[in-house]
Amino acid sequence: MTFGARMLKTGIAVTLALYISKWLHLSSPTISAIAAIFAMQPSIYRSWRYFLEQLQTNTLGAVLALIAGLVFSNEPIAVGLVCIIVIMICLKLKMGDTIGLTLVTVIVVMEASGQWQFALTRFSLSLIGIVSAFLINVLLFPPKPKVQFTDQIETTFDQMSLLMRTAISAEIKENIFRDKKRELEDSIKSLSDKYKLLEEEQKKMKRATFSQTRHLVVYKQMLNTLRKGREVLDAVEEHYFQSERPEEMDRNFDHQLEKLIKLHEHVLLKFEDKLKPNSVEADILLEESDKFIKQVLDYVAEQPESSLRLSIVASTMYDYGYQLERLNRLVEHYHKSDDEALWLSWLKR
Repeated sequence: MTFGARMLKTGIAVTLALYISKWLHLSSPTISAIAAIFAMQPSIYRSWRYFLEQLQTNTLGAVLALIAGLVFSNEPIAVGLVCIIVIMICLKLKMGDTIGLTLVTVIVVMEASGQWQFALTRFSLSLIGIVSAFLINVLLFPPKPKVQFTDQIETTFDQMSLLMRTAISAEIKENIFRDKKRELEDSIKSLSDKYKLLEEEQKKMKRATFSQTRHLVVYKQMLNTLRKGREVLDAVEEHYFQSERPEEMDRNFDHQLEKLIKLHEHVLLKFEDKLKPNSVEADILLEESDKFIKQVLDYVAEQPESSLRLSIVASTMYDYGYQLERLNRLVEHYHKSDDEALWLSWLKR
């Protein structure tokens, strides 16, 4: 984990919640600080949704805890049973993300043993923390998933490019390769999370514009292409070096990987409008990929026992090339096509 705006905002939200609690002369202001920590979310949409869901589940949990406190006082068994009931209700309402903070509210309200004024103070502290986190998240350095996604696409591609260009030649040290590959996997997972945030904000917060829809389609394919590239690295690591092959085959595989990663770079630059639109290079690569696959299969047919795994590596490379070609077509359409229905159909695939 690296230091970022979300960490900074969490600290500020905690500070704000504590100041408000003290300004209102509420006892146990720590509860508001805990609520602020739970409530800080990675996007505006999730902040708003979390605020509404917490308002519902916290109110429900506080009412149940107050009733249970009147009947059972603050007996440990009673507290545990109410927590179980609240968890079941949250899951039933499909608000599982609110469980942690709601249980905090239940426990602190039941501590009051039925004293409604004391319980109301505890409940108010939770709301102060939630509102503080929401306001800080919206007003101070509001999350920008789109900017974060595009920046990380470049970083992730650079990581994959290094690994792809050295996978067959084995120029990079094995321990460095493993570390870099682990970083690549973490980056792709992080990109997947950011893409989900983009989808949520564009589909649920408001009606997505045509421009936003086009971006979302291209971003989705960018992510799919990176995943396929990582699968190529997995296949090389698991199968390639366990196969017997001549030096010429090493050169062919290495050359093909070099062309694939070069096309990937070419398409990304084209999307950023840094290159002239041109799909010829992708068409040529597909033709060469067909020849490459045929060459590998012919060799495997001659040496089936010792080189069958080469066909697995070749097939993943072909699939990666196919996804690159699809990304290239989408980028071409991105700069040319204004057919909204077409982009919506692509988004649903």
